[in-house]
Amino acid sequence: MKTGTQPRISEATPAHADFLAWVCLAAFRSHLERGFWDFMLQGDEAYKLRYLAALITSGQLHWSHWSTFLSAEVDGKPVSALGGYFDAELGGPTLRLAGAEANERTGRSEEEAAAGFGRAMSIMNVLPEHAEGAWIVENVATLPDYRGQGLCERLVQEVLDRGRAKGAKVSDVSVFIGNDGAQRVYERCGFEVVGEKRDAEFEKVYLTPGTRTLRRAI
Repeated sequence: MKTGTQPRISEATPAHADFLAWVCLAAFRSHLERGFWDFMLQGDEAYKLRYLAALITSGQLHWSHWSTFLSAEVDGKPVSALGGYFDAELGGPTLRLAGAEANERTGRSEEEAAAGFGRAMSIMNVLPEHAEGAWIVENVATLPDYRGQGLCERLVQEVLDRGRAKGAKVSDVSVFIGNDGAQRVYERCGFEVVGEKRDAEFEKVYLTPGTRTLRRAI
């Protein structure tokens, strides 16, 4: 769907949690049938979105927290979003701590959480190697009807401005190998491929060879 309405770019708020839950789910599905959260969370789509909304609004800050996101809205409706963060601040154990909160809020048992990680864990074999101090762009997704309108490019430029204001000199973004459309978008935004990771175990589960990392100065 095309629209002549100019999108409004703004910082996300907790009120965006339901939309950002969809963004996280869609971003990790990428061009694949199933993504990280599909393996982590057993249940229907509504359950996965409910869990992700709880994760996004946790008290513990982390790289998928609502505060990391920028949103593009058309006629007051959020249609595209992405996040940006420093790994030293919001990476590593922060997601595990937030996950414990989300588990409690949604009634997910420790056994379910452990089983979910067991199904999804091969993604650890292809985690990108980021430049020191890189501003990481993550969780990028646009509603299908609004794709191809340059929203992602606008959001990328805005999130790079945010990273620059925080002192970042370089930015990283990653794609699953085979998501050529996303890679082209990032290349139009000035990113260049700097490496990739492939893993047979990961490919067996996720049905894509691995990840590719792109980088640019900001």
